[in-house]
Amino acid sequence: MTRLPLDIEVRSPWDWSHWNTGDPEGGGVRVVSMGPLSIVYVINQLTRHLAVLDIVWLG
Repeated sequence: MTRLPLDIEVRSPWDWSHWNTGDPEGGGVRVVSMGPLSIVYVINQLTRHLAVLDIVWLG
């Protein structure tokens, strides 16, 4: 179940919404939600990598 959102994230990580829109320095922290699954990740602009911070399953 986590594979589909992670595959989509890798293709276009900047397209997902900000985790906290009020934080001007946290623009690289994003969240993707699909059904009961949410994945919070951060984009490192210098190394061009993303790292998963948290996986949440509601249900």
